[in-house]
Amino acid sequence: MEGGVVERARWRDVFGHAEFRALFVAGVLSVAGDQFARVALSVLVFERTESAGLTALTYALTYLPDLLFGPLLAGFADRYPRRAVMIITDLARAVLVAGMAIEGLPLLVVIALLLGLQAFGSPFNAARAATLPAVLPGDHYVLGKAANDMVVQFSQVLGFGTGGVIVVAIGTSGGLLLDSATFLLSAALIAIGVRRRPTPERGTDEPRPGYFKDLSAGLSLVARTPKLRSLVVLATIAGFYVTVEGLAVPYAHEIDGGPTAAGLLLAASPAGAVVGMWLITLWPPERRMRLLGPLAALACAPLVLCFLAPGLLPTVLLWAISGMASAYHLPTSAAFVQAVPDAQRGQAFGVASTALKSSQGLGILLAGLMADSASPSVALGVMGTVGTCAALAAGSAWTRARRPGPEVAGTVAG
Repeated sequence: MEGGVVERARWRDVFGHAEFRALFVAGVLSVAGDQFARVALSVLVFERTESAGLTALTYALTYLPDLLFGPLLAGFADRYPRRAVMIITDLARAVLVAGMAIEGLPLLVVIALLLGLQAFGSPFNAARAATLPAVLPGDHYVLGKAANDMVVQFSQVLGFGTGGVIVVAIGTSGGLLLDSATFLLSAALIAIGVRRRPTPERGTDEPRPGYFKDLSAGLSLVARTPKLRSLVVLATIAGFYVTVEGLAVPYAHEIDGGPTAAGLLLAASPAGAVVGMWLITLWPPERRMRLLGPLAALACAPLVLCFLAPGLLPTVLLWAISGMASAYHLPTSAAFVQAVPDAQRGQAFGVASTALKSSQGLGILLAGLMADSASPSVALGVMGTVGTCAALAAGSAWTRARRPGPEVAGTVAG
């Protein structure tokens, strides 16, 4: 990619890689399995306690391991063969979900198993993300990630939508056992379809440092490398526009809409994101990199008009535009992974993923508090305004970081 023009990849080129096909299907199965587990657990907790509050709290706990264990466990993808990490974590998750299916198990034990299930997802995702650049060279990786991200969104919807039907048909234990089977199938696909690769070399004869020293090295790498740091900041802009998900229901109520209106609003952003991801893959790689900042700003700007609390259809259009622009995350994350030396990709991925999820959780929390004291429309308008300003600043930092000069992280794609 250095010193020349990178040709845009084609879909048939990407799916021509047998290893990518195996990783692609395995990733879809893992995401769908996660949603099955969340639905089944929610039903199980409600059946046991008949408490909506405890059910919601238990569901919220499923996201906690990502924040706690993201940077802590992702580093295993750099210390051990990544294929083995993916297989072992899939098998571990299959066992944990099968354990959750045991009837009569104390609820606290079930929740502990669920937290373990989510924790094992961190090294799996890091190992998979770090393997993809080795499987898909150059712009093939960007297109492959686009295919993965689009299907993951559909898998989440499918997992939630069919999860309830499956639980009704075969019960919570049956649903959890089915979830266990998805992880077993994912492990089998990786074992058969992904070739063995050695543990990533660090490029030095010095022995690998201890685990926690390695962890601090990953954090330091991102913090001291301008390109990596600016890419992470661009990713965290999501904390401003993701607030539409948290406020869709109260906003629908404010504009005199009901559950149907809330459903349309919730669907607007992810639908726009899928379209945006497809469109952005049609652009030349250099244009994608150049427009990261403007697209991040455009993802926030439509929310400014929510100050006016327009009707349902105008708001759906605004949120869909925001979702389309949010597709900038695709080249952002691709550039980040490609910019990190292979031996530290897993750890760096954990750092970036934790930063992204923390920004999203904090953004929704702040917007919710603001909506309680003012109104959902005001909260979204404020988040859109502040987010647009933050995105423009982050875009400027990215433009400066891309200028030719010494790079701490080594060769950077993009």
